[in-house]
Amino acid sequence: MTNISQKRFGLSKLERIKKKNEFSQVYDSGKIIYSNSRKLKAIFCLGEDDFKSIKVAFGISKKAGNAVWRNRLRRLLRESYRLNKDILSDCNSTLLIVFSPNILNKKKNPKMFLRNVEVDMINLLKKLRDSI
Repeated sequence: MTNISQKRFGLSKLERIKKKNEFSQVYDSGKIIYSNSRKLKAIFCLGEDDFKSIKVAFGISKKAGNAVWRNRLRRLLRESYRLNKDILSDCNSTLLIVFSPNILNKKKNPKMFLRNVEVDMINLLKKLRDSI
């Protein structure tokens, strides 16, 4: 099999978890890690493909806030991952990751900005790199 070509700062459809069996694999056999401030969490597992790739998804519960707030948080998480995904560039196997908020919700954080999320995302990516 060939290696998935990817842009340095892009996030193509090939880099996203789309299939139900990949989601169930992550949620059934994945390990959970939290950022230092415990705002974000990541559930990850090693995939079954023969070639090296990293696939991500961003899951946010309806309990976290209304649709507008959840969509904004999802965009911010996606952007912070996209800008810092090179931290995981030395991964030698298929990795499936689902990022989600742990203690972030609309009541406590009515306005979200990239600076609120990016520090925790970098922290999570470094912990992921060290645990693999």
